[in-house]
Amino acid sequence: MQTMSPTKSVLNPPPTEPVRRVEAGPWILELLPASRYATRYVAEASAIGFAFASQRGLHAIGSDRVQPFDAVPNGLAFVPVGCDVLSESPTGGEYLRVLRTDGLTLKGERAFNNRIDARAIVLAMKIRAALLQGSTEDDWEGWGLALAERIDDKQRRDAPLHGSIDARRMRRLDEFIDAGLDGPLGVQAMADLLGLSEGYFMRAFKHTTGQSPHRYLIDRRVAKARALMRDPTARLAAIAHDCGFSSQAHMATAFRLRMGISPAKLRQALP
Repeated sequence: MQTMSPTKSVLNPPPTEPVRRVEAGPWILELLPASRYATRYVAEASAIGFAFASQRGLHAIGSDRVQPFDAVPNGLAFVPVGCDVLSESPTGGEYLRVLRTDGLTLKGERAFNNRIDARAIVLAMKIRAALLQGSTEDDWEGWGLALAERIDDKQRRDAPLHGSIDARRMRRLDEFIDAGLDGPLGVQAMADLLGLSEGYFMRAFKHTTGQSPHRYLIDRRVAKARALMRDPTARLAAIAHDCGFSSQAHMATAFRLRMGISPAKLRQALP
């Protein structure tokens, strides 16, 4: 996974946003932007990761077998110390990485990804917002510790729902959403695409990603807007229109609710 590499080798094109990093006590917390990458390493410290968006590529985690991976949105991941990791993705995805640097081993002995944990989602969103705002006075150590507690192997994990949103369906859904972001998209259309009833689709989607289809749709709109903001000549009003927001003000509200920062302020931090 992207966030698991202590040194990520970024290939062209350059990341749309800078890496944001905070060191607090024994913790390093980093927000890595969506970008193409390829890396291989042996983990010198246990690492916690959190995927804010879908990611796809190839990896080999603690094994010589390289195989395709699909990271689901809001998926928690963990790589224990000493684990051999190879990972690459043509697009990557925004990712949070949390490391403990004082040599203490985090709970958990097995690598995993795609674990949906409601508390981890809340924590990751708070950490991302604080990193995007450039905050220096938040509870970084407390957040790092709280997120580390979510990787305990003994946590109960729900069994997948029959007909839930598996990797193949998630890819199809992402392609459908991305192709129609400049217009209205409804939950019924998403459910129809996958051949599910609206009610069942909403339950299965929440089980798979930890969020509602509507919230995920807004997140995709915000992600596209962040990518378009890389062009310094693009007007925010035009970006809002191209991403399906009703107005620039609507887009700004979505940014503040999702990430705690306005599009204008976020754009100021772009290289």
